[in-house]
Amino acid sequence: MRPRFALLYISIALVMPGGVVAQAAPSSGAVPQSPATPPPQAGRPLPPAITIEQAIALAKKNNPTLNANQMLIAQSKAQEITANLRPNPVLSWDLQYLPIFEPGLFGDSNYWETQAQYDVGIGYLFERGHKRQQRLQAAKDTTSVTEAQVADSERTTTGNVAQQFVAALLAESNLEFAHTLLDSFDRTVKISEDRYSAGAISKADVLKIRLQRLQFQTDVNTALLSRNQALASLRQLIGFDSVPAEYQIAGRLTYEPVTAKLEELQARALALRSDLLASQREITAAQSQIALARANGKVDLGVTFNYTRFNQNNLGAFYFNIPLPVFNRNQGEIARTQYALTQSQFQEKGVEQTVLTDVKAAHEALRRSQDTVELYDGGYLQQAQQSLEIAQFSYEHGAASLLDFLDAERSYRGTELSYRQALANYMTALEQLRLAVGTRDIQ
Repeated sequence: MRPRFALLYISIALVMPGGVVAQAAPSSGAVPQSPATPPPQAGRPLPPAITIEQAIALAKKNNPTLNANQMLIAQSKAQEITANLRPNPVLSWDLQYLPIFEPGLFGDSNYWETQAQYDVGIGYLFERGHKRQQRLQAAKDTTSVTEAQVADSERTTTGNVAQQFVAALLAESNLEFAHTLLDSFDRTVKISEDRYSAGAISKADVLKIRLQRLQFQTDVNTALLSRNQALASLRQLIGFDSVPAEYQIAGRLTYEPVTAKLEELQARALALRSDLLASQREITAAQSQIALARANGKVDLGVTFNYTRFNQNNLGAFYFNIPLPVFNRNQGEIARTQYALTQSQFQEKGVEQTVLTDVKAAHEALRRSQDTVELYDGGYLQQAQQSLEIAQFSYEHGAASLLDFLDAERSYRGTELSYRQALANYMTALEQLRLAVGTRDIQ
């Protein structure tokens, strides 16, 4: 049963999807919340509710972009198979000294036995310079880079899911608060109508209060739209098939201080960030390409064994061929891969600086958001509530005007909404810091 308010004095139990109830205490940084949607009808199951960790797990499994990126790894591994293949042997055969210009000899068996020549040969190209081993190593290093890049895509998607989940929590909280304000104001309207009937206030004051209700109804509709849009955007990130259309989220806006130092977070980011790991692996891959280019500069040996049947004799011959590396020794490709290595080293340095900058910026944003939340928790939220209670009591006993009461109500409403936004900003900054460090565990 919903608690009754004199006006806007809130002491609300947070009803989590699925029936779990937890009392929200403003002093702990949690925003008081109440049911945003009516309870399901008897016999109908509750819509499924997912937590932020469940949303991230679903995104890793079902996000179409991540699924597509996983195919890049599979493609790269298939290229390893190609790189490790040996050259195919070459089979050749011929028939010489055909009596094309003397057709009568085609029927002479003695001619075919003594004059025609039959050849069958098999050849193989022996690769020198360990080309196959170098190709395989280069392909494996490319796969390693691809795996790190896919992991970085997963890191980015995880951060986007977490931040969108926070946006959905804010929209859910605002919707619950809008419902609470509307219910409370309806009671105020009833009290005002009773006072008007008793002759304590004028009809003009009653009409002003009734008109004020339009703002609360508009707030509910706006908050409902924001909640539905936030849930739709979240569903797109975690995969449309992961949850049904009418799903809910489980959680609340909370304030959880982070004690880790900036230097510690930067050190962890340098060790964990997958984009930095990818740039480091690109250096290794570039070195493998240099080794492959040098191996390709080595000329290969071709060997052929040939069997000949001629004049009733069975003959055999070996043929060898090898290019002379007078002009082409793959100099251009060797030089290009060396420049590519230098480029990769510069890029790795740039990514390292980006990682440090990302962590510092996210850490600073978190500190500023933390200061804002602590201002509200330090007294401003309580003062706004007390101011409203005083204005309400004074108005109901004729000691304050309607304008004073409505002004106190607007001030309280604005403070509560700003507090919720401050909590959402803090949680978003926390998720951005996790994204910058490369792990969700940053305590």
